[in-house]
Amino acid sequence: MSYDISPIFDRWDYEPGEVSARKILGLDGTEKLQMRIELGVLQMELTGRPDGKRPHGSESLLDHYSFLLEDYVRRYTTDKGFKLLSRECQALRDEGLQYYHRYLALFHLQEFDAVARDTQHNLDLFDLVKKYAAEETDKLSLEHFRPYVIMMQTRARAAALLHKRCYDDALQEANEGLGRIRTFFDGFEREDLFETCVETKVLRRLVEEIDATRPKGPKEALEEDLRAAVAAENFEEAAALRDKIKGFDRQT
Repeated sequence: MSYDISPIFDRWDYEPGEVSARKILGLDGTEKLQMRIELGVLQMELTGRPDGKRPHGSESLLDHYSFLLEDYVRRYTTDKGFKLLSRECQALRDEGLQYYHRYLALFHLQEFDAVARDTQHNLDLFDLVKKYAAEETDKLSLEHFRPYVIMMQTRARAAALLHKRCYDDALQEANEGLGRIRTFFDGFEREDLFETCVETKVLRRLVEEIDATRPKGPKEALEEDLRAAVAAENFEEAAALRDKIKGFDRQT
């Protein structure tokens, strides 16, 4: 049996700057996730840890260290003194990278609930490292990824809601995502970076797209017409529209 995987590459070109992913049926009879990268193909499990391993008998390293933390608190009634060594933080960072590759591929395949699941795993992992890393350099080693993960999770959740035609809920999700990113930068007293970061721009564009496509109620439609009339300096029409809007307000 040949172990040469060149035939896979011959039938699946790498496209720079593009996410290329697919599901395949594995030899064990279960679905696998594949992602084409420049130097080859990543193959991942769709559930559990992407590499299929169960570190220390747990579904993930995050689960393992979360269990150790819970056990520590049970024994000592406090989490004070619980620490993650640098090598443990590195192992958690490596696990986070696996989940990153998977949720990126899953987003491309529009598996939005699974994206929300994997991004939450990484956000929880970031929280654990930030709070319990023994070394200061480890505490902040993942924080610069947080706005991106929040953005990806927000996009996935909003997309799942839009698929169900829950436009208002999707709009709320997008705005809440913006609020979470703002809170992140506020925590570092760098409010200025909120306005310039790519993730903010992506979510603001998402808010605009949702608002533009969601069905408008009668009052909202009138308010939109009013703004257009004022912008066009058609004040007679604007006055009539204001009267109609007041009529809606009196009814409520």
